[in-house]
Amino acid sequence: MAALKGRSKHPKPPEAGISRSFGWVAALGAILVIGGLVGLVYTAFATLTTMILFGWLLLIGGIVGLAQAVQNRTTNFFWLALVVAALNIAAGIVVIKLPEVAAATLTMFAALLFLTGGIFRLFGALVVRGPQMVWTLLQGVLGILLAILVLGDWPHSSLYVIGTFVSLALLFDGLGLLAAGIGGRRAVGLVTEARTGAEMSDPGDHGRSLK
Repeated sequence: MAALKGRSKHPKPPEAGISRSFGWVAALGAILVIGGLVGLVYTAFATLTTMILFGWLLLIGGIVGLAQAVQNRTTNFFWLALVVAALNIAAGIVVIKLPEVAAATLTMFAALLFLTGGIFRLFGALVVRGPQMVWTLLQGVLGILLAILVLGDWPHSSLYVIGTFVSLALLFDGLGLLAAGIGGRRAVGLVTEARTGAEMSDPGDHGRSLK
């Protein structure tokens, strides 16, 4: 009787675990979407939060790098690793203590990168005149305009630029994960329905597999 009871219990199909995994992916995507939307509403808070997290990452990375440098103090790269770790620790402490100043500095640096990249793309497209000329020109013009907008309102723009970029990244990543999770669950559901339909259409084989 125990053997019959053990045989009567069907093991869970592998699709159940896959579907559960896609469900977790969709849940993570939903959390990221909510975080991105909240960040777009409260851009200043998102900027300060991002800078503080960035500072802690620098600090933790510097401490880990310092520990690794001490462990490998007999190697030729000891002093280089020690200097890099010390710089990371110092930068992390500064960013945590002064997130507004760090955000303003990083915003200025990002705007200069946009400006430089836009100018290079613009002149490169005009000189090379390749098949992607129009798209490269558009990228260059947008980069220059974005840099002008950020620099024209600096340092006030530092309160919302970083938070906006991070929030948009969270939003699009969350939408991608959400779509992947929902699509994956639907695909697993279709596979499960197809297998169930095949088993019901051939009950003889299904009965023999239970014996």
